[in-house]
Amino acid sequence: MGIPVKLEVFEGPLDLLLHLIDKNKIDIYDIPIVVITDQYLEYIENIHTDDMDTLSEFLVMAATLIRIKSKMLLPPEEEEEPEEYEDPRQELVARLIEYKMYKYASFELKDRHMEASRVLYKEQNMPEEVMNWEEDIDTDALLDGITMRKLQDIFETVIKRREDKVDPIRSKFGKIEKEEVSVEDRMEYIRNFAKTEGKFSFTRLLEEQRSRSYIIVSFLAVLELMKTGVLLIEQEQPFDDIIITYR
Repeated sequence: MGIPVKLEVFEGPLDLLLHLIDKNKIDIYDIPIVVITDQYLEYIENIHTDDMDTLSEFLVMAATLIRIKSKMLLPPEEEEEPEEYEDPRQELVARLIEYKMYKYASFELKDRHMEASRVLYKEQNMPEEVMNWEEDIDTDALLDGITMRKLQDIFETVIKRREDKVDPIRSKFGKIEKEEVSVEDRMEYIRNFAKTEGKFSFTRLLEEQRSRSYIIVSFLAVLELMKTGVLLIEQEQPFDDIIITYR
C-alpha cells in the first residue's frame, strides 16, 4: 500500500514520523512500532534524491526503527526482572516530543513575524540638536547666596500664606448646635406678646428672634393664631409690613 506523500513536505525523518503518527491517530507515548516502521520503510523506498545528507538521515532513522522493532519482537531475557525492563521506544518518543515542541514554537515565531510585517512605523525625524539637548543644572549656582536666614524667611512666608487662607471669622466658630423650637411654644409666646402690645407689626415681632428657624416657626405660629381667631392680620399693599392685631 503506497503512501501519497512527497519528500519536500518533510524537513527530516522526525517530521515524517510525526506525520505518520498524526495520520494514523496514534498515541505518541504508545507507538505501534511495527505499523510505523512498515509505513516509514515504504515511504523511503520511493525517495528519489541526489542529496546524500538528506537520504542518510532517513536511512539512519530506518535502521533505528528496525532495531526497536526487533527488540520488541524478541522475548525478554530470562534473568531480566520485569521492573528492570526498559521500553526500546523510550528514546525515540523523547526525541519526537522535543522535535514537536520546537516545530510548533517555530510556527508561533513565524506567525508573530507575519503580524510584525503588517505593522507600520515612522522613523524619528526630530532635529539632532533637540535629541542631544541636556539640561545643565549647576547646583553651585542654584544655591549661590542661600543662607540659613533666607531659608527661615522662605519657611515663614509659606506658613503665613497658609494662615492667610484660613477664614478669620469661620475659623472662630464654635460647635454648631441645633436650636430646639416648637410651633406650640412660639404660639404661646406670641399670644402673650399680642396681649401686651395690642397692635404691632410683624417686623416688630421678629426684632428679638435669634435665628432663621425662630423666624420660620414664628411665622407658622402667627398663621395658626390667625386661623383660630386670636390674631387679625392686615396688609395694605404687597410687600408692605404685616400689621397684627390681638382680638
